[in-house]
Amino acid sequence: MTTESIIKGLKEKFGQDVSDTVKRNDKRYIVTINPVTLPKVAEYLYRDAGCRFIIASALHTRKGFEIHYHFSKDETGLILNVHVVLSHEKPQIESLSNMFNASNWIEREMHELFGIDFLNHPNQEKLISEGNWAEGVYPYRKDFK
Repeated sequence: MTTESIIKGLKEKFGQDVSDTVKRNDKRYIVTINPVTLPKVAEYLYRDAGCRFIIASALHTRKGFEIHYHFSKDETGLILNVHVVLSHEKPQIESLSNMFNASNWIEREMHELFGIDFLNHPNQEKLISEGNWAEGVYPYRKDFK
């Protein structure tokens, strides 16, 4: 599958759940989706488009909790960032850990640092914070006024 056919396939298959597509350059795209469609989008990228999950990264902005799920199509050099925005009040999203073992630790880390709940995660126990900060404290959360 070419880069263009992957992007076209996402738009066709997920329609209005794809809210934005940004071409950063010929090898890098950012696709913003409705968070509830993440498992289906990830499955499409993996099974149909032949992409692999690399890692995820999060940040807390005025928009909410933003997560970028990074996928690669190694044969073409494509890096595709699937971008979601979660609410400030109740940041939660379906875990990809049941689909990709590689997402397990990064989801646990994002849970500890931001307080994002990954629904159906097999083990959201502490990974890095034991004894470093109080229960319920999320050091990467910001206080927007």
